[in-house]
Amino acid sequence: MDAEKGEEGDSRGVSVRWLITKDDGADNFAMRYFEVEPGGQTALHSHCWEHEVFILDGQGLVVCGGSERRVNRGYVVLIPPNMGHHLKNTGKGNFSFLCLIPYRK
Repeated sequence: MDAEKGEEGDSRGVSVRWLITKDDGADNFAMRYFEVEPGGQTALHSHCWEHEVFILDGQGLVVCGGSERRVNRGYVVLIPPNMGHHLKNTGKGNFSFLCLIPYRK
């Protein structure tokens, strides 16, 4: 699937590809690939489900529930439900990660 611009809220420089969805037979979870340009960030948001993030490349900052954590290649992050969060690219190259989310029931 082609990348979509993830330009919502205060996000900038974000593209998203939906890698695995219900269309592929995945009934419970979706897998997405994010790429964030230098200086970019995902929108600050929250929702009632958890999700898991695996950092593929680059350097970034995960802001979650008022705390910040620096991350880079190989880090994993659990974002709990109802927690305000976003990810920022703090490096000179692209910051990429996989994000798995459950389908809303």
